[in-house]
Amino acid sequence: MKTLLLRYLNSYKGLTRPAWMLALIMLINRSGAMVIPFLGVYMTQSLHFTIRETGTVLSCFGLGAVSGSWLGGWLSDKAGHFVIQLGCLLLCVPVFCILPELTQPAHLSAGVFILSLVTETFRPANTVSIASYSSPESITKAFSLNRMAMNLGFSIGPALGGFLAAFSYHLLFYGNAVATGLAGLVFYFFFRNRKGTQERKKRHDSEQNSHQNRSPWKDTHFLIFTLLCCFYAICFFQLLNTLPLFYRQQHHLSDWSIGLILAYSGFVVFSLEMPLVHLAGNRLSAAAAIVIGTLLCGASFSLLVFPGKLLLLYFSMFLLCLSEILAMPFMATVTLKRSSKDTQGAYMGMNALSFSAAHILSPFAGTRIVSSFGFDVLWISTGILAVITAAGFLWVMKKL
Repeated sequence: MKTLLLRYLNSYKGLTRPAWMLALIMLINRSGAMVIPFLGVYMTQSLHFTIRETGTVLSCFGLGAVSGSWLGGWLSDKAGHFVIQLGCLLLCVPVFCILPELTQPAHLSAGVFILSLVTETFRPANTVSIASYSSPESITKAFSLNRMAMNLGFSIGPALGGFLAAFSYHLLFYGNAVATGLAGLVFYFFFRNRKGTQERKKRHDSEQNSHQNRSPWKDTHFLIFTLLCCFYAICFFQLLNTLPLFYRQQHHLSDWSIGLILAYSGFVVFSLEMPLVHLAGNRLSAAAAIVIGTLLCGASFSLLVFPGKLLLLYFSMFLLCLSEILAMPFMATVTLKRSSKDTQGAYMGMNALSFSAAHILSPFAGTRIVSSFGFDVLWISTGILAVITAAGFLWVMKKL
């Protein structure tokens, strides 16, 4: 037990104070993450949208995310990560407050597009900020700490959201607005006069001389890697799109029960990510971690075709959590190491773009497969796509 505790504490070594503060801000922000996990259920249950209309609105979230990912990467290189992060956090507040008033599919589609445009512009800037305040040796740990905070917040947000939804779905939007505004204020007061050290920049530059200022659009193997990240995200994002609908329609779970399963996923990732990433970093290559994580994602969804109730649902979610822990931090690390100081924003924007594109394709394809063929066909298709994607990662990582 003592050895396990020491390993857990060692996983935090080398992290700077700004890295911890970025994680705290992410925790505050994600503790209010109530809208997106329940958006599909809100549209079908409260607004009485069809599954196809729900999928269309969720795809508009993806369209905004694609635009925001490109915009965030470009603005981060031009204006700096501080201004972009602060602006996005504060702009989210009025958008969340307006969304409950939009009750028609076209109007809500536009509102969701604007919301995702703002939230996804934040992502590349946040990633560059983490890199700026971390040493090259601790970058993967810093990413994991940030994601750990995000998932701890995600374990709080959906549970609170499931409770509030029992009274009114509108409370989800207002609660999300309050949390985002608070995160913006904390971010401003801590980071307004703080910069990354020149020493870290020089050290990073010396490691990246071989591809200084290369555009990610001209990096062929990285483009293939990005496409594979998109395929992985298409599978993974069923978590936010069709999986809550599956819980409601096939297993007849209440909003509170759905919120508890989603909260459980956040708690698992929060509890296990840092020690597992630390262990994987010492025992596995980035390629092996990403491939294993991708296969676990496919296994998680494929299990849902088998009969079972809560035990099966929680075990499937546990496998999906392990997939996220192994795959996503190393995807970010590979992307960052592929870039130079002057192209960090562009490369991280490209990485974010792959996930944003999946926000379009995942709900659009998922809801239409469910509407035409049922949930079992969707879960089997997701498992097959994950296996193909894992094989692709195995090939391209040798080239990278």
